[in-house]
Amino acid sequence: MNALQRRFRRTFTGLWLSADFRRMWASLTITSFGAQVTHLALPLTAAILLHATPLEMGVLVALETLPFALFSLQAGVLLDRVRKLPIVIVANLSRALALAVIPLAAFTGRLSIEVLYAVGFFCGIQNVVGGAAYQVLLARMAGRRRLVEANAKISLGETGSALVGPGFAGVLIQALTAPFAILADAAAFLASAVMLRRLSVPSDVPHPGPRPGIVHEIVEGLKLVRRNATLWSLAWLAGLWQLLHHAQIAVLILFATRELGLSAGAIGLAYMFGGLGCIVAAATAERLAARYGVGPMIVHALTATAVAWQLYGLVAGPAWIATIALGLAMLLFDFGGVMFGVQYLSLRQAITPDRLLGRMTATMRFLTVAAAPLGSLAGGALATLIGLRATLLCIGGLGLALAAAATVRSPLRRHMRLPSAVDA
Repeated sequence: MNALQRRFRRTFTGLWLSADFRRMWASLTITSFGAQVTHLALPLTAAILLHATPLEMGVLVALETLPFALFSLQAGVLLDRVRKLPIVIVANLSRALALAVIPLAAFTGRLSIEVLYAVGFFCGIQNVVGGAAYQVLLARMAGRRRLVEANAKISLGETGSALVGPGFAGVLIQALTAPFAILADAAAFLASAVMLRRLSVPSDVPHPGPRPGIVHEIVEGLKLVRRNATLWSLAWLAGLWQLLHHAQIAVLILFATRELGLSAGAIGLAYMFGGLGCIVAAATAERLAARYGVGPMIVHALTATAVAWQLYGLVAGPAWIATIALGLAMLLFDFGGVMFGVQYLSLRQAITPDRLLGRMTATMRFLTVAAAPLGSLAGGALATLIGLRATLLCIGGLGLALAAAATVRSPLRRHMRLPSAVDA
């Protein structure tokens, strides 16, 4: 058996042997593939078809993340009280119906930026509840010893979609126009919900015992994060990163279409480069964590994303050169983003007692994404004042400053291995 065969066997054994894990992996991979279409088609619908301004793009991205600030804490209490699998299924069905509104509105001639706002906000609610339920469900299925392995395998499926999906999305958008391409994402969420109905998760049970009340449980989740130095460090680091990331999201598509002059197909090709970076990160995350430590890899991955942000603002030249340059920057960003996400999720899950996983997950999502709408609005407003390229360069500079602060100040670097047990 050669080295490549041994590496492949290590990657796809273990948890992969579980039929339920394979089913969950397939379901999430399908939704990830569909999401690649909307990830490209929704902002293109706003930018090209509806001629959205930078500020309107900022509002659109802000409304997609605003539910994290409004509903995350309540979702955490809910998830510790009920089974998680039905929540994931209902969230997938709801998102499929919401996404179908966009092509329906386009077909009837009623599509407007306000329709995109409403759909984005509703899908954001489903992401808050369903996304948190999925993370808790995955942690319970995997067990503490295999969290990096589980998150890496899930990311590998998602990032495989990120490699193929953007090219497919670009072709679909060119052929059907952006609003109608979103039907593919709606179909993906519907198929995912159907597949998950057959999933068997014996560990997916509510925690027994008396319930002191929703406010008390929300406060308990907040105290857990604030009093744990590692969780608190992860919260402020990821929160500032999300602030900058959503400022970048608000302007990048406008920059690619209006200043670089790229078509939907060219942008899809650039995103495929990013998908390659995702696959490399997911395939190597477990091995790099074992060699360099979970905490240090979080800091190194953050630095990679900051460098990529800076590179976005430096892209220039003819369309084919700009496409390749943008793609290479996306490759670096997505490598760093996926590596950061795998280690970040694994560390926070590993150090949290099982009975608090729901509240920890929702509290962390609240603390880290609540400021994202402000980042989106700030990105749109800044682009209106100083231009799209200057805004990207500004975001990149701030990202490098955050990476430097994390390198010098963060206690995360001391976490070399995940704990195998946590006091309840």
